[in-house]
Amino acid sequence: MKKKILTLAALTVMTVGAIAFTACGNDSGGSGNHSQGVTDDTIYIGNTAAVSGAFAAVGVPFNHGLQSYLDVVNANGGVHGRQIVLVHHDDGFDAVTGLAFTEQLIHDDQVFALVGHFGTPTIGATLPMLKDTGIPAVYFAAGISQLYMPTATTVATGQRLFPVQPLFRPEGHVLAARAIDEYAPQTLGVIFSNDEAGQDLISGIRAQVAEIGGVNLVEAQITPADAGSISPAVLTMYAQNVDVIIVATLQGDFPAVINSIVGQGLDVPVFSSYVSAAPIIIEGFAADYIGANASFPIYVTAWLDIFNVDGSFVSAYYDFAEGVGEDMALNTFAMAGWVAGSTFIQGLRAMGNVEDITWEGLAEAMESTLINLPMGGVMDFSGGVRTGTTSMALLRANVETTEWAPLRPMEQLTDILSRIN
Repeated sequence: MKKKILTLAALTVMTVGAIAFTACGNDSGGSGNHSQGVTDDTIYIGNTAAVSGAFAAVGVPFNHGLQSYLDVVNANGGVHGRQIVLVHHDDGFDAVTGLAFTEQLIHDDQVFALVGHFGTPTIGATLPMLKDTGIPAVYFAAGISQLYMPTATTVATGQRLFPVQPLFRPEGHVLAARAIDEYAPQTLGVIFSNDEAGQDLISGIRAQVAEIGGVNLVEAQITPADAGSISPAVLTMYAQNVDVIIVATLQGDFPAVINSIVGQGLDVPVFSSYVSAAPIIIEGFAADYIGANASFPIYVTAWLDIFNVDGSFVSAYYDFAEGVGEDMALNTFAMAGWVAGSTFIQGLRAMGNVEDITWEGLAEAMESTLINLPMGGVMDFSGGVRTGTTSMALLRANVETTEWAPLRPMEQLTDILSRIN
C-alpha cells in the first residue's frame, strides 16, 4: 500500500441563521427513565449529512465510516445490551434542509443523540436548537468558530456538545507554537484570508504569539479566490524580512500562495493548516517549486496519522481498514466517520452499568473520561472544555513525490509549549 499521511479537510465555511425548538428528552419508548431514543434493546442516534450533490464525496464515506464502526460494535453485542441504530437523512449540504431534518431527528425520530453532525451550513443553522433542546451532539464535521466553547459549563452554553476535529482558532495556537518551536523566529509572517477560517486562524496565532512573547508578528490579508490579492501579501513578507511564514487560509488558496512565494524568491519555511494536508495540494505548486529549484520547507499540521515513526501502520488503522473495507481503507472522510462513532461509543460505555441511559448521564461520562481518538490523539472534555482536538502531528511536503511525510509525532499543544518555555 502506498504510504500516505491522511487528514480530514475542513468543509466550506458558511454561517446561516437559526431558530430554536422546545426540548423533548424523556420519551423512552421502553422501560425505565431513559431519555428519548432508548428502548430495552436499542439506542437510536441520528445525523443529517450530504450523501447527494456536490458534497456526496464527503458525506458518503463519512457515513460509511460511522456505520461501519457501529456494525462492529453491534456484532460484538452492542452497548449496555442494546444495538446502536443510526437514523440518517440527506440534506444535500443545504442549511434549510439540514435545519428541518435536525428538527425531525429530535422531535419526530426522537433519537438519543446526534452523532457526526455534518457540514458547516447545517451546523451553523442548528446550534441554537441543539443548545435549547439539550440533546447531546458528538462530533461536528466542521471547524467553524461557533463550535469553540472553552467554558461550556451549562446546557445553554453547549455542555452537551462535543466537537472533536480541529477548530481553526485552536489550530492557530498550534501553528504558531509549531513554527516557533521549529525555528525560533524573530519575525513571524502570517498571510491570512479575510473569511471565517482565516479570521479564526489569525486570532489563535495572535493569542499564542502574545503568550509566548519575544516574536514580532507581521500580517498580510488576502481575499479568497482572488489571485490579485496574493502577490501584495507576499511582497509584505519579503519587505519585512520575515523568518517564517504561516499561511492561514483554506486549502483552495494555499498552492497559489506557495507559487507566489516561489515567484518572488522568498526562501523561508512555510507552515499551514491540516486542511491542506492532501497530495493534490502539493500537485498545485510542485511544477513552479521544482522549476525554480526552490528548497524552502513546507509544513502542515495533521490530526489523523495512520503511521508509526518507523513507517508501520498504527494498530487502530488495521481495525478501521477491516471495518470499512478495501475501497474505503484510505479515505480520510471514512476515517472521520469512524472516529465519530468511536467517540460516541466510548462516552456511552463510560456511563457504566447504569439503570437509566440519559442525556445528563452521557454528558457526565464524556466529561469524566479521556477519549482516545483512533489514529489520533486524546480528547479531554472535562471542565466544560469544547475546543476540538489540539493534539496534532507535523508533516513536511515531499514535492518530488507529492506526498506529505511525517516529521513530528502527534503532540498536545501543551507538549510543544513546554519545549519553548
